Amino acid sequence: MKIAVIGGGPGGLYFSILTKKAMPNCQIDIYERNKPDDSFGFGVVFSDETLGEFLKRDMQSYELIRSKFAYWDDIIIARDGQKVNIAGNGFCGCSRKTLLQLLQQRCLEEGVNLHFEQNVDDLSQYKDADIILASDGIASGVRTKFQKEFGTKIVLKKNRFVWLGSTKPLDAFTYFFRTTPYGTIVAHSYQYQEGMSTWIFECSDETWQKHGFEVTNETDTITKIAEIFKEELDGHPLISNKSHWRQFPHVTNENWYHDNIVLLGDAKATAHYSIGSGTKLAMDCAIGLSDAVIANPNDVQAAFQQYDKTRRNTVEMIQYAALVSLDWFENMDRNNQHPFYQFAFGCMTRSKKVTFENLRLRDKTFTDKVLQEFNTLQPITQNLQPIPAAFSKFKLRDLELQNRIVMSPMGQYSAVDGVVNDWHFQHYTSRSIGGLGLIITELTAISETARITLGCAGIYNESQIVAWKRINDFIHTNTQTKIGIQLGHSGRKGATKKPWEGNEPLENSWELLSASAIAFNEKFATPKEMTLSDMDLITSQFVQATKNANEAGFDMIELQAHHGFLLASFLSPLTNIRTDEFGGSIENRLKFPLRVFNEMRIVFPKEKPMSVRISATDWAENGISEEDVITIASEFKKAGADIINVSTGNTVAGQKPQTGRMWQTPFADAVRNTVSIPTITAGYIQDIDQINTIILNGRADLVALGRPLLLDANFVRNAQAYEQFEPIDIPNQYKAGISHLYPLKAAERKQAEGMKKALKPKSNKK
Repeated sequence: MKIAVIGGGPGGLYFSILTKKAMPNCQIDIYERNKPDDSFGFGVVFSDETLGEFLKRDMQSYELIRSKFAYWDDIIIARDGQKVNIAGNGFCGCSRKTLLQLLQQRCLEEGVNLHFEQNVDDLSQYKDADIILASDGIASGVRTKFQKEFGTKIVLKKNRFVWLGSTKPLDAFTYFFRTTPYGTIVAHSYQYQEGMSTWIFECSDETWQKHGFEVTNETDTITKIAEIFKEELDGHPLISNKSHWRQFPHVTNENWYHDNIVLLGDAKATAHYSIGSGTKLAMDCAIGLSDAVIANPNDVQAAFQQYDKTRRNTVEMIQYAALVSLDWFENMDRNNQHPFYQFAFGCMTRSKKVTFENLRLRDKTFTDKVLQEFNTLQPITQNLQPIPAAFSKFKLRDLELQNRIVMSPMGQYSAVDGVVNDWHFQHYTSRSIGGLGLIITELTAISETARITLGCAGIYNESQIVAWKRINDFIHTNTQTKIGIQLGHSGRKGATKKPWEGNEPLENSWELLSASAIAFNEKFATPKEMTLSDMDLITSQFVQATKNANEAGFDMIELQAHHGFLLASFLSPLTNIRTDEFGGSIENRLKFPLRVFNEMRIVFPKEKPMSVRISATDWAENGISEEDVITIASEFKKAGADIINVSTGNTVAGQKPQTGRMWQTPFADAVRNTVSIPTITAGYIQDIDQINTIILNGRADLVALGRPLLLDANFVRNAQAYEQFEPIDIPNQYKAGISHLYPLKAAERKQAEGMKKALKPKSNKK
């Protein structure tokens, strides 16, 4: 087999070493346009885990690389003179130039042919190669030539960054944040060899513009940056190496191979440097590609297919985590308002891969500081002992919640003529006994035709009020849980069969209403575009339902303005194409939902809070914008909303959501910390550790669970036992169970933590 490797970066070199070692008769030629000792950039970073993989693959490379690494165990986060050390983070750094030279040495030892100062743009010179490996970097000429075939997409991210070096010694990987009159600037800094450290400076484009930086003016950049970070540099100079300001290119390719050409490294996929080294990603993929070629020496296409199959999911997960991490840095100015330890904790947990428990296992002194600061800043008096964030109290108007865990509205579709029954009684009361801070009921219709299904609950007649009051009276008499009702109208998504009946339209549908006459999908009837008289009627029904909810004893009301239902249909440009005063600008689209909220607020007791649930994205092209969402939340806040329940999507049938653990928290974060209003978040949140992490890093104030509570009414009780937190609200009838459950959960936690510690890669520190 003959392989031509275009680009002599770490990925291409490492692939060649592994493949030549396993297939000695294979001819591998590496073609590099630069000289052997040229290098752009300064240092590269690897984790203990990555080094362990290198150890297994090629001991000689591992020993060479390991001998040249600078090691550190700590991450330091510093902001305007304050700093904190977080231990237990095994990382190492190496000069990029040194790494290249060591890998070049290994290539020569294995018999790989190296060709430097080559013109790599002419692919005809590789026509006799069985495989052409394009590892020629972010600006890959090979990929560009076949970008249609590869399905290449390149998105420039918002922030500006510049890569510099310094002689300043550093004991740890350090994030230096500086607050300037024009915004926050961060330095991602680490030492990669004795006497040399990498400094990547990053800021928003607005901050960059206001400081008057210029893309290629290295002298001006160094002068200004050195002044801003003079305390951190401590008299040491900054060093440039073609250090031009850039915006990070997020590169993806729908296809990783075309004919006999295959992509590797930054040519294939980039991951923002805030989550780790692109070099690491390139070398990990080099391992995967080499394995595939070795397993399929006589079938190049089979090798490429195996490479794609074994690596794509991992690469896309890393890229997604990198984008989430980058989002935190793109919103540094917003995050900078947080108290110092919360800010530092947010930085450490920004990608959602690291949680409070992860950090506690690494460095308990740090998480203790985070929790102590959080407890100290709570307006409600807490116990002297540290309280897990999830179990701290929270107040909305006169409503005090015993903890931050909420039951999200989950349709039971089991009412008869809108009247809740024994099923609903056990559903809600069992979860209140289970210790929730707040229950928000399933969507409760304001009229018969406001229901989604025939099994939906309502609160538009006396029988319904009485049935709800029975549930609320039990909860208030026997538990400290509070209960709110979500009031809403199904709009164009109404008159539907129950989920277990197929979720299709009813045969005898009632007339559907919406902002515009657009059907939800091809199966649904086209709704009527609401008239002014329709709006008057619907508003009066919401007002009456509000009065009924108060009569039934609800502690709180949530207005349903999400997931494409009636009020939400006015908010999204995908469902509101009106040309009158209720369409067009977001201010116009808000008019009717705001009118409904305002009139509800007037008749609901002032001491009781109101929430609004919104969809912060439609997950569809030309849908609601972030600016729209901020306006929506701001206007509801002005109207008297006490908290915003931030959901996403379900506006249109063709949505393409990006799901994953805690996937909706960035939207709650944006609303909370831009509008300065409390938020509720939800979305694939599964355990108490995730809940604590979300609250402590300031992304939301309350965390709503849906499906985790369906089969576990005692989720909160199990979580309290896991945290060894004994609340005062456990019913007397059940207190004897503490002596069994709490030791059991303590033992389970100890066992789980022991396994996590055992699985952590051993440090390769010399």
